[in-house]
This record gives sequence, structure tokens and C-alpha cells, in this order.
Amino acid sequence: MKISLAVRRILTAVAVTATSFTGLAVVASPATAACSDVQVVFARGSTEAPGLGIVGRPLVSAIQQQLRGLTVDSYAVDYAADIAQTSAGPGATDMSNHIEEVAAACPNTSFVIGGYSQGASVTDIAIGIPTSLGRGGTIPTNLAPRVKAVTVFGNPLRLFRQTINSASQLYGQKALDQCATGDPVCGNGSNSFAHLTYAFDGQSVPRAAQFAANLVKQG
Repeated sequence: MKISLAVRRILTAVAVTATSFTGLAVVASPATAACSDVQVVFARGSTEAPGLGIVGRPLVSAIQQQLRGLTVDSYAVDYAADIAQTSAGPGATDMSNHIEEVAAACPNTSFVIGGYSQGASVTDIAIGIPTSLGRGGTIPTNLAPRVKAVTVFGNPLRLFRQTINSASQLYGQKALDQCATGDPVCGNGSNSFAHLTYAFDGQSVPRAAQFAANLVKQG
């Protein structure tokens, strides 16, 4: 599966717009030393500063609100999130390695994973879906039951008429793959601003948090 030059230009243009719109002051919420009940592992979008990003931060907060009574911490995937869209593979390796390490150290911790824009591609690769944005490590299949939910926003995989739901037998039933109307990165639309609305539209983040929390509660 290859992403055309035209699509890469769209991704780059939207990334530049996102940087101008959001600034670079986002700070990660580090994973705590103690084992939590749930850890949200999230990959930010292209050009965002290291951390959870404009979507990941409110998503973590919303999940914490939905899971009162449980300890919920977070890990921001450590990857370049470069404008050339070439860092998704290394990001997937970091995501999968981190989950494997935490799972070994904390046998009762479950995970909610996801990403925004290029971070969604990071997630795709980490759960074993081939993309043209690189290759990277994948989460061991024996840990799949501990990944309770997958939530992605503005996933470029959709440009190839796929979603995580359709492309992954292992994770498809526990994935929410959201694409805003007009988003050129996931919907082949022409409204680049639509790609920036997930954190602010009043529905995408709450929907993802509710979806994830419900699956965590189901055990």
C-alpha cells in the first residue's frame, strides 16, 4: 500500500497548519513509577511537540473522568512525529516496546492505545496493519487481550478504504476509528481545518473516552 505524492503533500500541508494552529507548548504526562489499573498510550500528530498532543491530553483527562475509582495514567509515544511522515515505524516500535515492558512489570495493568494523524499510523503499525508510512515493532499477540480499546483520530489508513475495524481481526472489534467530515488526511476531503477539530468539536474526544471506558469496564 503506497501513499501518493499528492497525499503526502496534503499530510504535510495539514501538519504545517496544525503547528501554526496549536503552537508547540504541549507537555507529556509521564507514566508513573507505580503500576496503574489502566494506562493510555497515545501518539501525537505530525509536528507537535513531544507529549500527548492536542488530542491525547483531553482524551486522557476524559478517560480518567469516565473511570473514577480506577487509577489511570498515560504514556506519550516517544517518536519524531516528523513532517515528512517517515517516523511512524519507529513510533510503533516505541509504542509496542513500552507496552511490552509495562505489561511485564505490571501484570494487572490494561491499556488503551491510540493516536492522532501520523500517530494513528503509529497505532496501525503497532497492531500489525501494513501501511506505507514505514515498518516498526508490533505488540505481541499474547498481549492483545490486555489492550482493551484502540482509539484513533484522522487515520490516513482510511484513504485506502480501510479502518482498523476492517483491517484487523485482532483489534477491529475494540477499535474506534474517527474521521471528521471534510478531513483530507482520512476522508479525502478538502477542508484542512477539519483535521484540527477533534480536540475541540465537543464529540470526538468524549465519544472515544466513553467507548474506551466501556470496554475497560467489561474487563
